[in-house]
Amino acid sequence: MPDLEVSDRVLTIPNALSFVRLLGVPLFLWLILGPEEDGWALLVLAVSGFTDWADGQIARRMNQTTRLGQMLDPVADRLYIFATVLGLALRDIIPWWLAIALPLRDLLLTFTLPALHRRGFNALPVHFLGKSATFCLLYAFPLLLLGDGDSTLNLLARVFGWAFAIWGTALYYWAGALYFVQLRHLIQTVKPISGQPGRS
Repeated sequence: MPDLEVSDRVLTIPNALSFVRLLGVPLFLWLILGPEEDGWALLVLAVSGFTDWADGQIARRMNQTTRLGQMLDPVADRLYIFATVLGLALRDIIPWWLAIALPLRDLLLTFTLPALHRRGFNALPVHFLGKSATFCLLYAFPLLLLGDGDSTLNLLARVFGWAFAIWGTALYYWAGALYFVQLRHLIQTVKPISGQPGRS
């Protein structure tokens, strides 16, 4: 399968869908912390998940893969994870150690950026393990939100939600460790470049 062309375009359908996803982050937080409309909050997450799938499909099939889209997609995923763990922790649905552990991994990875930029890179490529971790977490937190209650359905949602959360958190840190391994290899094989813009 040939490599897809990556352009500098901004006004594309996938980018528009990514912006819609980003607009849903504050709406989601307001729904679970303000009126506590968990059903509507879950709908926002479902729409976010659909647009995440749709923008990737459209980008590939219509040759609309862009550098902006490659940046917005993981940013939107991380913002949803951060917003969800913050909201669930404030609602006492998950413990604060979990709400802190996930953003902490991303904070640690930001310290790799200077070394990448000095070698002409904006970011390391996303690998399958990182995508699997994000997949687990994006399933875990809606289930934990749905599990906030005393019915049998709530109990089942909590059980499956915690299973996804624990496995997803482990994979999230495992993926982070692999990023550091990739960075070490990059430092050993690629010399710093001065005066050259980064590439992805």
